[in-house]
Amino acid sequence: MARTAKEKTISYIPEEKQPFSLPNNWCWVSVECINQYTSVSIDPAKQPETIFELYSVPSSADNYPEIVSGEDIGSTKQAVEKGDVLLCKINPCINRVWKVSQHTDYALLASSEWIIIRNSLINSDYLMYCFRSPYFRDYMLSNVSGVGGSLMRAQPKYVKEYPVPIPPLAEQQRIVDRIESLFAKLDEAKEKAQAVVDGFENRKAAILHKAFTGELTEVQRKKRGVGLDSWEPVTLKEIVSGFKYGTSEKSDYSFAGMPVLRIPNIGDDGIDFSDIKNLSSETVEATNQIHENDILIIRSNGSRDLVGKCALVPQLDQEYAYASFLIRIKPSERVKAEYLVQFLNSTDARAQMFAKAKSSAGINNINSKELGAILLKLPELWEQEEIFRQVSKLLLLEKQAKETAEQVIGQIDIMKKAILARAFRGELGTNDSTDESAEELLKRDL
Repeated sequence: MARTAKEKTISYIPEEKQPFSLPNNWCWVSVECINQYTSVSIDPAKQPETIFELYSVPSSADNYPEIVSGEDIGSTKQAVEKGDVLLCKINPCINRVWKVSQHTDYALLASSEWIIIRNSLINSDYLMYCFRSPYFRDYMLSNVSGVGGSLMRAQPKYVKEYPVPIPPLAEQQRIVDRIESLFAKLDEAKEKAQAVVDGFENRKAAILHKAFTGELTEVQRKKRGVGLDSWEPVTLKEIVSGFKYGTSEKSDYSFAGMPVLRIPNIGDDGIDFSDIKNLSSETVEATNQIHENDILIIRSNGSRDLVGKCALVPQLDQEYAYASFLIRIKPSERVKAEYLVQFLNSTDARAQMFAKAKSSAGINNINSKELGAILLKLPELWEQEEIFRQVSKLLLLEKQAKETAEQVIGQIDIMKKAILARAFRGELGTNDSTDESAEELLKRDL
């Protein structure tokens, strides 16, 4: 049946350019076809005392606009209305799509970095989720200008041609309801998983505290008929030797001399050998080399949390030097090296380090004398071994729980993308073939 002249103005997407097939009562149209927005620029500086509800790109991360006076807005903005959908031009790799919600009675503005989509007859939540879906994000990345990162821009002249699947109006709302229902369940699961991740350091600190106050091995002491009075008060300098700063010789990836351990090599789980630089010298004096069971401690860093962090040197397959921002210590026969590393990385020991550390020009430092003055109560060797064994087991379980939770969080993000992909193919099980076709809706929209 021939279309009327009015119908011919609808920019249907030709079949060969359609990203995928849709249910019969849906249709493909361009962004330009559905966009009723007419640009209106406003210079807030001309209304210095007026308060605006500003939809800036940075505020989208918090999902709440800036409430700001005209005199504090430094450039021309776009006037927007409640329900407008905002599609960010900056760095399209970041999936920033937002809807104007009008949280206040103030005038609404949006940054010029948004492409604004408005349609009074299409569900704005439907469009927002559609623009966040994988297929549309691929289009957003297909035609960009700039050199990369935050300098990349999506180009409106191309965006207006991108295809949008339009279902009947009732189906749009059903899709939104279904997406939000599924997302709510996923968000609840993500929140629980995030709590496991966020609580890891607190749980780790609690385990170490129990270990070094004797609570963890109380049963083992009772079996041996000894009490906490068997723990000997000592300072660190009484049970270790060899407090020595490392070499200040310059290192580089291109040098061919002796490999050198630096601050990045002091990992959470021991020495990390994945990022090694070399000195220019092939040989280094023995005092600047490390050996198995030495302990390396970060003595100076801009980050306060890194100062005092330490790692045990494992068995080495070659000679290694260590850099000047590290201090090397050598445990005596009175203390198990593994036990001492766990203690030095505990909240109890680090609190002493922070109390002693000094700051100069933004750099935090702790010296060998201050390290040597750290106090601890030293159990017998058998109990040190038992503490190390139990702590290692418990921390491994906590680490595994954290890693599992991180995997869950990653899977949830993947599942959300899959839900959006299915939603805009009509595959969520919500489509009703008896609904008025989308083409009839678009006719009213023209």
